[in-house]
This record gives sequence, C-alpha cells and structure tokens, in this order.
Amino acid sequence: MELEQLKIFCAAAERGSLSRTAAALYISHSTVSRAIASLEREVGAELFFRDSRGVSLTPAGELMLDGAVRILNMAEQLRDTVRNSGGKI
Repeated sequence: MELEQLKIFCAAAERGSLSRTAAALYISHSTVSRAIASLEREVGAELFFRDSRGVSLTPAGELMLDGAVRILNMAEQLRDTVRNSGGKI
C-alpha cells in the first residue's frame, strides 16, 4: 500500500468520478484506475461501486477511507515535524 494510492483513492471517494479525479490530480484516467484496482487487490475487497454515473464507496471502501485519511494526515504531520526540526539538507 503506497501513499500515492491512498491519495488517489481519497480523491476518487471525494469526487465520485475517476475521470474527475484524474483531471484534478493531473494524471491519466488509466493511472487512477490502476491505482484503485491495485489497492483493491491488495486489501482483497472492492472499494467502490461503479456505474455509468461514477463511483461510490462500498462498506469496505468506507472503512478504507477512514483509515486512509488518518494515514495521510499522519504522514503529513511527520513530514512537517521533520521539516521544522531545523535540520537542513
């Protein structure tokens, strides 16, 4: 599970559309689809219901979203803490 996959997943959950997610993140639709499919394979569950109107979260997707948001927030906090520690590259 990669942070980038989680970012894409969260963006898709928020937008309800893989196409709108791709446009918002400046990546291709196929990149979005592959990231979500890979994440679904890794966790062994479908995360989205898909239909002609877009995507919506499955119950497993709801659980994933809650955890993904927490992980992404922790990663951001860690980056900021280290960045503000005064160490320079």
